Amino acid sequence: MLGNKTYFFNKETCSFEVETVGKRKKILTRVGISLFVMVLLCCYYFLFSNVLHLKTPKMAVLLDRNEELLSKVEYLNQRMDKDNDALLKLQMRDNVVYRPIFGMEEISQGVRDAGFGGTDRYSDLDQLYNAGFLKSSVMRLDILTKKAYVQSRSFDDIQVLSKRAGDMASCIPNIFPVSTSAFNRISSSFGYRSDPFTHAIRMHTGVDISGPKNEPIYVTGDGKVVEVGFNFFGYGNFVVVDHGFGYKTLYGHLSTPEVAEGQMLHRGDEIGEMGNTGRSTGTHLHYEVRYKDRPINPTNFFDRDVSPKDYAKLVRSGTR
Repeated sequence: MLGNKTYFFNKETCSFEVETVGKRKKILTRVGISLFVMVLLCCYYFLFSNVLHLKTPKMAVLLDRNEELLSKVEYLNQRMDKDNDALLKLQMRDNVVYRPIFGMEEISQGVRDAGFGGTDRYSDLDQLYNAGFLKSSVMRLDILTKKAYVQSRSFDDIQVLSKRAGDMASCIPNIFPVSTSAFNRISSSFGYRSDPFTHAIRMHTGVDISGPKNEPIYVTGDGKVVEVGFNFFGYGNFVVVDHGFGYKTLYGHLSTPEVAEGQMLHRGDEIGEMGNTGRSTGTHLHYEVRYKDRPINPTNFFDRDVSPKDYAKLVRSGTR
C-alpha cells in the first residue's frame, strides 16, 4: 500500500495492479469500526463500574462534591440542634416567667411545634441523592423558623405590656375576690369537669368559690363596670368589669349586685354579695378572668395563702 492506493498481484498478468475500493465499502468499514469502538467503550465502562466497582474520574469528582455538600448540611443540622436548645430555654422562660407576670396565658407546645399541613411541601427533593436526609433537614429548618417567629411575636406582646406596667399594676385582677377566710374555699377549679346538672364533660371557664350567703365580693382590680345583668339559665345575677389592657372579670350567682353599668371601681370595692341565683346548686361565686375575651385560669393571678387579716388590709389599701 503506497499513499492511499492498495495493490494486489494479478496471476494472469503476472504483475501488481491497483485495487479499486468502492465508496460504499469504505463507508461501511468506517461505520463498523465506530460501532466496534463504541461497544468496546461500553464494555469497558460496564466492567469498570459494575464489575470492578470503580469510579470514573467524572463520577469521583461529583461524588466528592456531593459528600462536601452533605457535610455542610450535617453541620447545619448540628447548628440547628444548638439553636433549638436555646429556643427551648427561651420558650420555658417565656411561659414560666414573662407571660405570668402580666397574666398572659402560656403558649402551648402544640402551637409552638405545629408543622406544615396540606400537600407535600418537599416533593421536589424526592429525586435528589440522599433525599430523605435533605427533606428532614429542610423540614427542621422550616419548623425552627416558625418556632422563632412565634417566640418573637410573644416577646413583642410582652414588650407592649411592659411599657405600660405602671398603669397595669392597679388594673390587673390580682387578688382573691372574697376574703381568704377558711369559710371560703375553691369548690371547682378551671378546666374540663363533669357538669353538675348534666354530668357531661364540659369546659369550666372560671373557678367556683363556695362560702356563706351574703359574703362580700370585691372587685379584683381597677376598672369600669360594663355589664350588670341576670341570666336564669346561666350566671344568675352577674357583673362584668373591664380592667383595660385586654382584661375583664366576671362575677356570677350574686345575691344582689351593688354596682351599676358605667361605674368606675377601685380594687377592693364591694360589688355585691355571694348568692345562689341562676343555674347553681348552692351558695357560691363563679369568678372568671378573661384576656382578650378568652377565659384564662384565675389562679394564675391571686395568692390564696394570704391571711384574712392581710387580705382585709389589701382590700382597704386598694379603695380610695
